[in-house]
Amino acid sequence: QVKLVESGGGMVHPGDSQRLSCVVSGLTISMPFDIYRMAWFRRAPGKEREFVAAISRSGRNTSYNPAVKGRFTISRDDAESTVYLQMNSLKPEDTAVYYCATRSSGLADHVAIRARDYSDWGQGTQVTVSS
Repeated sequence: QVKLVESGGGMVHPGDSQRLSCVVSGLTISMPFDIYRMAWFRRAPGKEREFVAAISRSGRNTSYNPAVKGRFTISRDDAESTVYLQMNSLKPEDTAVYYCATRSSGLADHVAIRARDYSDWGQGTQVTVSS
């Protein structure tokens, strides 16, 4: 079973940038990182978990929550088994615990934006945007 570990969270001011990382371990030769689709979700205080961004196994396809589109960028580095979330122009409403998620997608190269489409999750990293 794969393990996901997020990092990069912390407290920033409105308008700042921050980059989150999620390293995936427990991979095997038959199940390498490049067959996994990846996504970021977040849960703000008192709110439901919501989709943030997703990337397909090849990296060619991405999808974003309209609330972050144009400000956030998801990317992956298969050599490092890592997915990133670059967050620019952060707003107080971006404050949340951010979770990395994954599921093997076989040969399919599409993105998925529903939490139930993912089988493995990280523990989360707190992002706080405050003046």
